[in-house]
Amino acid sequence: ALRRAGATVDRAVERVRDMGADAVGMTENELAAEIERLLADEGGEGIPFGPLVGSGPNGAMPHHSHGDRVIESGDPVVLDFGTVVDHYPSDQTRTVVFAGEPPAEFAEVHGVVQAARTAAVETVEPGVAAGDVDRAAREVIEEAGYGDRFIHRTGHGVGLDVHEEPYIVAGSDRELEVGNVFSVEPGVYLPDEFGVRIEDLVVVTDDGAELLNDTDRGWRC
Repeated sequence: ALRRAGATVDRAVERVRDMGADAVGMTENELAAEIERLLADEGGEGIPFGPLVGSGPNGAMPHHSHGDRVIESGDPVVLDFGTVVDHYPSDQTRTVVFAGEPPAEFAEVHGVVQAARTAAVETVEPGVAAGDVDRAAREVIEEAGYGDRFIHRTGHGVGLDVHEEPYIVAGSDRELEVGNVFSVEPGVYLPDEFGVRIEDLVVVTDDGAELLNDTDRGWRC
């Protein structure tokens, strides 16, 4: 069910990306409503949390939901949403630019967050401490000079609840076990400018991690 939920969100994410320039001029509220419609159209049976749509400076607030700000050309937009299939939720985040050119620093920050996500996923295997996965992501961001702008844990477990153990948080010595499912979602947030977060769900396998979603992680639509 978690795999099916992930695939459902993948299809909706691709359709949102395909909107491209058509998303420019929409408000965050309007895009959030369209995301809910697309999720239902792709077979989603509800949403575990309201779609998060953070455009421009709103994206610098990790838990901004959505508001009446109009999406402009060149805006980085943080899109964080999921759906439910057979009672199991999914959760995915991408940060995109629907049209135009983003702020000068954006492409660099996006690349740093991508690298942090990859480093964290590559650390996952049975017996590894959850805190080590967090540290792998955090070290990449710190080395790039953005350590003080990564202001939340790297991830959270996903099961029947969209937030549960294991929490991928600094200092946790909880050992990962085969079958654990959790998010990997590093982010960098520059106040009053923009934010970047990239989130995938992974399941711990005998020899590493399997991704439960696999859409384009790039920022150009």
